[in-house]
Amino acid sequence: MKFFKLSRINILSLAIFFVAFLLISRLYFLQVMNGEAFSDQADRQYTAPNKSIFSRGSVYFQDKDGQLVSAATLKTGYTLAINPKVLEDPQGAYEQLSEIVEIDSGIFFSKANKKDDPYEEILIRQSKEIADQIDGLGIEGVRMYKQRWRFYPGGTLASHSLGFLGFIGDDIEGRYGIEKYYNDLLQRKDDNLYVNFFAEVFSNIGDSVSGGKKEGDVILGIEPSVQSFLETELEKVSQKFETESAMGVIMDPNDGKIYALAVNPNFDLNDFAHEETATFSNPFVENVFEMGSIIKALTMAIGLDTGAVTAETTYDDKGYLILNGSKISNYDGRGRGVVPMQEVLNQSLNTGVSFVVSQVGNEKFADYMLDLGIGEETGIDLPNETYGLVSNLESTRDLEYATASFGQGIALTPVETVRALSALANGGKLITPHLSTGIKYRIGLSRELLYDEGKRVFKESTSDEITRMLVKVVDDALMGGTVKMDNYSIAAKTGTAQMAKEDGRGYYDDQYLHSFFGYFPAYEPRFITFFYIVNPRGEAYASHTLTEPFMNTTKFLINYYEIPPDR
Repeated sequence: MKFFKLSRINILSLAIFFVAFLLISRLYFLQVMNGEAFSDQADRQYTAPNKSIFSRGSVYFQDKDGQLVSAATLKTGYTLAINPKVLEDPQGAYEQLSEIVEIDSGIFFSKANKKDDPYEEILIRQSKEIADQIDGLGIEGVRMYKQRWRFYPGGTLASHSLGFLGFIGDDIEGRYGIEKYYNDLLQRKDDNLYVNFFAEVFSNIGDSVSGGKKEGDVILGIEPSVQSFLETELEKVSQKFETESAMGVIMDPNDGKIYALAVNPNFDLNDFAHEETATFSNPFVENVFEMGSIIKALTMAIGLDTGAVTAETTYDDKGYLILNGSKISNYDGRGRGVVPMQEVLNQSLNTGVSFVVSQVGNEKFADYMLDLGIGEETGIDLPNETYGLVSNLESTRDLEYATASFGQGIALTPVETVRALSALANGGKLITPHLSTGIKYRIGLSRELLYDEGKRVFKESTSDEITRMLVKVVDDALMGGTVKMDNYSIAAKTGTAQMAKEDGRGYYDDQYLHSFFGYFPAYEPRFITFFYIVNPRGEAYASHTLTEPFMNTTKFLINYYEIPPDR
């Protein structure tokens, strides 16, 4: 009998504990998670008829200390509207309102004359002070309604990465960038808070863990100060060389986290109505280019990994090759005689990397290039990603493989390119580039986003050796060795490629794509930086256009992140 009484007490205690837990949970959801939404519903004087107030999750940048910085949020204001059915004195109303705000008389009276229409908007996005003043007039048929809209505190900052909203039918949805990619997560389609308590607690938790409609905020790895610096460097190089367009990215080559991604020209996310639609697309994932000589670093790594060549392997450079009836020349047409592979990278010799492919074999070379992810999507969290054009790697002719070895005849997206180049820096792994690092669910749970390490393409020893060779490129050859940093090892390579004609028939003689990539500290890299510019004026080679912005960015990152010297 005593045991039975204790059991009933235990059961009662558990029941009380369970009810208390539900009540505390309910208070948390009401006051913390949904407090703002309930406040909006309570604010009846500022609620538009038959219209819910716009709501959407936020997007955050993350500074170097891990603090969140608002990238996309909601801004609150008020709409001035009239009800022409009950507005008895439009002239008097206009005069009173004009003493508070500037109103176009033609628009006001045109709308006031629509006597069968109960709702006409006159002004939008007005301050609360204005709303209070107008509401205080007490004019029958004049009302202020609360509204919210998407706001981007950085203006132009990371515009191509963030994207913006637009109407799709009657719904407002993300149209570009993160706003589009994570639209289902950010969107708030059903904001009805008066739901069954038990269903709210348990179904929301379930939705956030597995299946169902998840709602939350997105945290990006973009560091706002780094992003701003990169955009400034791109703007300077674009103005100096009158480029058609320019792009840069700063990424961790070990895990694919993107710290900055910039496109020039960019646009104001809060005022983009006047821009051409083409301005909004993101060339980092949507465009393909023949990348030129930066691909030589990949070709050389393939030669090293297969054992076909070493840094000391030599060949007789005559300045040109004849393959399948076509002539391949060095950039200056000159031969260097017998030179080692290190000089192939130092002097960027087309004949040298063509020799590497001849030693590796066409089929094996193509297999390596495809294993590096060219010709396929990377899986980056940006919409509209395309993939490279690499059909030349299926050719039966030696010529196509030779031209591919120095970055012509195959066209890659920039994101494919920087992912492949990261394998040189990180020990040979193919990582997943990504902008987002975490999600804050609406119910209060948070989740760190984890990405697959990816397959290994190169041996670690290959990564070490190609890095050593690329460090020598910077120390001895880049701008005559004048940009070498005594206390920091930097691995880098430039690229200059002729631009293909739109009809695919040959190349322009006077249009080039300049590219540049580098990583540092070279043997334990924190960052890989990649630049390209389209059709610069006044300089033929990337070493003269992109070395300065690359070195400026490198020095900024070293100082900003207080990276210790490595030599």
